Amino acid sequence: MLFLGAQHRNMQSFSDEDASIETMSHCSGFSDPSSITEDGPEVDEEATQEDLEYKLKGLIDLTLDKSAKTRQSALEGLKNALSSKILYEFILERRMTLTDSIERCIKKGKSDEQRAAAGLACLLCVQLGSGIESEEIYKTLAPILKKILCDASASVQARQACATCLGVCCFIATDDITELYTTMECLENIFTKSYQNERNSNSISSTQNTVLHISALLAWTLLLTICPMNEVKKKLEMHLHKFPILLSCDDVNMRIAAGETLALLFELARETDGDFFYEDMELLTQKLKALATDGNKHRAKVDKRKQRSVFRDVLRAVEEHDFPTETVKFGPERMYIDCWVKKQTYDTFKEILGSGIQYHLQVNLKTFSRMAVVLSAF
Repeated sequence: MLFLGAQHRNMQSFSDEDASIETMSHCSGFSDPSSITEDGPEVDEEATQEDLEYKLKGLIDLTLDKSAKTRQSALEGLKNALSSKILYEFILERRMTLTDSIERCIKKGKSDEQRAAAGLACLLCVQLGSGIESEEIYKTLAPILKKILCDASASVQARQACATCLGVCCFIATDDITELYTTMECLENIFTKSYQNERNSNSISSTQNTVLHISALLAWTLLLTICPMNEVKKKLEMHLHKFPILLSCDDVNMRIAAGETLALLFELARETDGDFFYEDMELLTQKLKALATDGNKHRAKVDKRKQRSVFRDVLRAVEEHDFPTETVKFGPERMYIDCWVKKQTYDTFKEILGSGIQYHLQVNLKTFSRMAVVLSAF
């Protein structure tokens, strides 16, 4: 299928100050997804849509501006719009232009601009859903995302954003099993460095790279949920006995990410093998119980409460094969999160879409039909 994307338009002459002011005024109009369904006086929907598209075209143009601040503001404005509204037709026509802008900002921008561009790439794939259009976007961006992710000289924040982007876009876009495995391996190469840290000390120190390892781990876990069962078994053999190491990390967010991933791995292990047996169960449950009742005076109260809550659920999953069902309401519909695979998938999209998650669940069938297929398998 040929791509029929929009070409770059001739840009008006803006000073950096004027461009930034105009960009920020555009950004401010996309902050409240609930405004889409508000009751109120009748409006001219066609005129409103034309005004919206005019603003979005201006933001797309400004992603090419000479000012880094202006480019970043434009990227953030587009992110706000795509997270709170469904703009499928508009995005479909301009996907090549947007992809080119994202690629340029990731390649040439600095940390904050790279983060904004990677976040926009996620939302671009969310808008387009599974299909050839998203797959082409992913194929274009994956090489530069992987390059930055593996570049130790790049900022940790940019690498984090690239890890998340790889996971989300690969989950939505690719049907190439080889690419799926290659992307997972790339992410593994990042978070398994936390295993290596453990070999050199009695507990993992909280380092600047811990946040990167967490993002890579969560992206990898998302992709694991769409792997064939034979690949899941291989990953279980590689990682299940190593994950308890991460429970000793100084960083509470790593402990929680490792605990939730561990619960998901146990869930998958029992799904693939009805006679699954974990040899070090007693030692593991002791560690989980300690984290579920942690009273360490040197840890913040908020961290301790969050950790205890999560690890009570993780312990139930490991010991009792149980999961506390959550209900997500969106409009007149309800979605039941009743297993760790569903929780991981939902939490990922909730993080990407923010307050726009409920609106997308109601309207964005193209993306969430794939999510529903994944969830219905469990």
